[in-house]
Amino acid sequence: MSLETFWFCLIAVLWIGYFVLEGFDFGVGALLPLVGRTEAERRAVLSTIGPVWDGNEVWLLVAGGATFAAFPDWYATLFSGFYLPLLAILLALIVRGISIEYRSKHHSERWLAVCDRAIFVGSVLPAFLWGVAFANIVRGVPIDRSGEFTGTVLDLLNPFALLAGCATLAGFMLHGAIYLTIRTKGELIERAWECARRLSLIAPALLVVVLVWAYVENVSDTGSGIVPGLLPLSAGACALAVPLLVRARHDGTAFIASSLATVLLTANLFTSLFPRVLVSSTDAAFSLTVSSASSTHYTLVVMTVVALALTPLVLLYQGWTYYVFRHRVGALDMAELKGPIDLISSRGGEPRGT
Repeated sequence: MSLETFWFCLIAVLWIGYFVLEGFDFGVGALLPLVGRTEAERRAVLSTIGPVWDGNEVWLLVAGGATFAAFPDWYATLFSGFYLPLLAILLALIVRGISIEYRSKHHSERWLAVCDRAIFVGSVLPAFLWGVAFANIVRGVPIDRSGEFTGTVLDLLNPFALLAGCATLAGFMLHGAIYLTIRTKGELIERAWECARRLSLIAPALLVVVLVWAYVENVSDTGSGIVPGLLPLSAGACALAVPLLVRARHDGTAFIASSLATVLLTANLFTSLFPRVLVSSTDAAFSLTVSSASSTHYTLVVMTVVALALTPLVLLYQGWTYYVFRHRVGALDMAELKGPIDLISSRGGEPRGT
């Protein structure tokens, strides 16, 4: 395997980790008004992601940094063509992060309402726009011979990309609802199950439509392919299994199935893309590839050494964080809660107030 291919695969893994982990973050934020009906309940809902949401976003930062360093031409064309959507995502993530961190600093009803709305919008908008962005990356955007984006933002808002955005939004909301079923208790878990039940009928249906549309469009464009690949079939099977698991209230298994569907879908996206990194709808010959968009060999060697040395430490730390903050929380646990660290008691991690 060449270093260019290795870094393409590593970037794919980073996006997989981001969508699995940040996906339920987005879902929890989007479901905040539905699951949390009182202030104590909303605090409990946010406490399920409070200790981990910023760690989940590290996957995005590393994926962006790796793309910039390993494939500068891909990064340049992507950010010039997708400037407005990516800017909207960045601003939404900033507002969302500030709202999560500063929500507890002031207790007026107006301040709490503003923060809750910001968390909702900051969760829904990126979840939708990431689907739009990656649908266009695979489907193709106007790129000329020199690798310059020649279209407008309206070219990105095509029907297929908008449908893919709706599918990712529904999928992340379902992922977040299932996550809440393994992290909450009392009335919160019942509302989470209800949200998961309804979303489990919507998200898989949208996903299947997107996969079929992408397959039909690919066949009509290339004239090849009769049976869909193993990855989309496996992803579709996992997605279709989620409603059955949700109906049976198998929280852990349902979360695994939802996570696995996200993993397989993202893997299928990058597999379909390779060896290209950005498809040109103007002419297939203008598409950026791993070889044409990569950095120098020396740069990739240095990056590989650093990545192999530091990545295990990051994974161990994040895994430890999830282990420490693994317990269920409810509205009653919020009585004396002042911050995420209060979720850990001196008796071994049981939430305070229980």
